[in-house]
Amino acid sequence: MLSSIRTVPAAAVAVSATVFIGDGGSKLWEQLPALAGVVVGAIGSYVATSLTERSRWQRVRAERWDQKRLDTYASYANSLKHQINIAQRIGAARGFQHAVDPLDPEQGLAQLSEAEARRATEWETMLLVGEAETIAAARRWHESVWNVELYARGLKDDPAGWERAVGQMSRARDDFYALARRDLGILGPPPPSGNWPRVWQRQDETD
Repeated sequence: MLSSIRTVPAAAVAVSATVFIGDGGSKLWEQLPALAGVVVGAIGSYVATSLTERSRWQRVRAERWDQKRLDTYASYANSLKHQINIAQRIGAARGFQHAVDPLDPEQGLAQLSEAEARRATEWETMLLVGEAETIAAARRWHESVWNVELYARGLKDDPAGWERAVGQMSRARDDFYALARRDLGILGPPPPSGNWPRVWQRQDETD
């Protein structure tokens, strides 16, 4: 039996192997298009899912930062408006024109210092989340408020200078709001600011 196995012709073995490999290779080639389709489909699905998730993450992130920026801008503006109100009320007590609801300087200066401390705290958040141009506009605004405070503190007493300082402060405020609206994607220009002094504060020129 062993001798019969040894006498199997090598050519026959080679032919058998060739036929087997040939048949398997033919079947494999027939399946390649389907396999390629599965692979391409899986890759396409992965890419589409990744892009969708990335887009959603970026949208959520942008919305979160927009809300944070809105809160910061509004909070800073409100703190500064509070400071302005105190300064103008002290100015009214000192006899400056176009200021109402006088506030005793001794009492008001303490409130002014507290308001400035609050503004300074809000400023740090502005520096973190604000756009560079808007931060610069906010700085010009609060510096113009400091100029008005010089009159409220009795360090300046020129009535004409007071009106110029208040007008400058009003324009600085408008510049800040215009840039803040741009940062937040609010279309259209900001509402026009009233002239200073206000129309209702002017004397009737017809008299």
